[in-house]
Amino acid sequence: MLITFFRAIVLYILVLIVMRLMGKREIGQLQPFELAISIMIADLASIPMTDTGVPITNGIIPILGLLVMHLLISIINMKSINARQIICGKPRILIYRGKINEQALKKERFTINELQERLRGNNIVNLGDVEYAILETSGQVTVIQKPEKRNTIPEDFNITPEYEGIPYDLVVDGKIMYDNLQAIGKNEEWLKKQVEKFKMKPSEALVVTIDGKGQFFCQKKEK
Repeated sequence: MLITFFRAIVLYILVLIVMRLMGKREIGQLQPFELAISIMIADLASIPMTDTGVPITNGIIPILGLLVMHLLISIINMKSINARQIICGKPRILIYRGKINEQALKKERFTINELQERLRGNNIVNLGDVEYAILETSGQVTVIQKPEKRNTIPEDFNITPEYEGIPYDLVVDGKIMYDNLQAIGKNEEWLKKQVEKFKMKPSEALVVTIDGKGQFFCQKKEK
């Protein structure tokens, strides 16, 4: 029992490290070769985890082998466009200039209902509003609406909004984010003075953020 427990911990840590080394893609954005490797890693880890009669190295060595294979394929993808198209495939246009490409749907084994479902996932309920729909190599559908159907942006009215930048977390769960303080050119003393305006200390804050305009959001932790 105890052996199974520790084997599970070792394999879990190994799989976690391997998945981190593979990158930060979401499951829906995995390329086919990445999805295949992920499934194989899960299967290889499950066998020695549950069967104590199988040496743990029988799971560790193949998993490391798959990691090496993944890294090699990733390097090949970055170096060669032709290899990238063979391994990952090419995007396919499902709707071109407002017209559904039936041949593309057949090749990708896509039904009209599936296409409509993907469009609704992009907040498009009317096929007539779509100028282009592109099936990406990850399986996701990118939608470009017709010009008259797109949401207006400030540029349409010759308006240039003020630069907003990105917000920074300065305190999270009472812990000061020193890297973020350094990024905005401030120090801990400055932070303490700002947080005191909210009648608390940094260690008492659940979260403190600052946006590009210098506006703070601060909330105190519950006791």
